[in-house]
Amino acid sequence: MATSKIKAGDTVRVIAGVDKGQEGKVMEVKGNKVKVEGINKVTKHMKPNRANAKGGIVEEEAFFDISNVMYVVDGKVTRVGFRTEDNGSKVRYAKATGSPID
Repeated sequence: MATSKIKAGDTVRVIAGVDKGQEGKVMEVKGNKVKVEGINKVTKHMKPNRANAKGGIVEEEAFFDISNVMYVVDGKVTRVGFRTEDNGSKVRYAKATGSPID
């Protein structure tokens, strides 16, 4: 599997869909899907169990396609690229500023 340009903990802005323009922190990346904090909320009906003693209707974030988000650096959206540093390490960098991310 190819290395994802967006990783958990990154701040991203939604560029398409119902939540377009909202920003949030990436909670989880699974393949080409991403779950962002506070965005794409869905309601789920949960049965009572040991972890969730009460059950009922729960609101939580759902996965959506990674192509609908862009990385945010200094309040500006940018594409993310990879480059090899002089010491041989592979680093993600913001294409708008040229500064390394990791």
